[in-house]
Amino acid sequence: MAVKNIMIVGVGGQGTLLTSRIFGGITLNAGYDVKLSEVHGMAQRGGSVVTFVRYGDNVYEPIVEEGQADLIIAFERLEALRHAHFLKKDGVIVINDQRIDPITVVTGAAEYPENIIEQLRQEHKVISFDAMAEAKKLGNTKVFNTIIIGVAASKMDFSKDDWLNVIENTVPSKTVDINKKAFEIGYNIGVKES
Repeated sequence: MAVKNIMIVGVGGQGTLLTSRIFGGITLNAGYDVKLSEVHGMAQRGGSVVTFVRYGDNVYEPIVEEGQADLIIAFERLEALRHAHFLKKDGVIVINDQRIDPITVVTGAAEYPENIIEQLRQEHKVISFDAMAEAKKLGNTKVFNTIIIGVAASKMDFSKDDWLNVIENTVPSKTVDINKKAFEIGYNIGVKES
């Protein structure tokens, strides 16, 4: 199989690294050659965090080049806008419709752009939803990233059971049930967006 490229973008503390481990796990379990790469900004201060997951029969490079991502998973709107140029023409961008002001906006040095999702929809296939609102309904905001994983998973070629198995083996044991529920919610959102 040709190499598939996934990019996970967010802000420090949003769970992008756990997300990349789950994506790495699902692709490894399917027997693919997998390369993970993490690029940190000032993660501990809410800076940008980018993770690449590349998988296929033979993967030689861990980094996704511009215009090569099949799927971008954005945990925040501005991060989606910042990294959209990595998406292939027929790629999909999954966006958590959440705003987290970077330090430049907080200090007044820059303004947060308006209409980001509408702007991205002009050029890309976009699936946008509020994962944090869904996580609040579940009673645990920490699982919003697993909801996002569920949406993205619905657009990939792995079975739902395989995803649930990887989640069970990756997240802390006391959070398995809530993470599985979160995944199911996201998966159902993604299926509706087809």
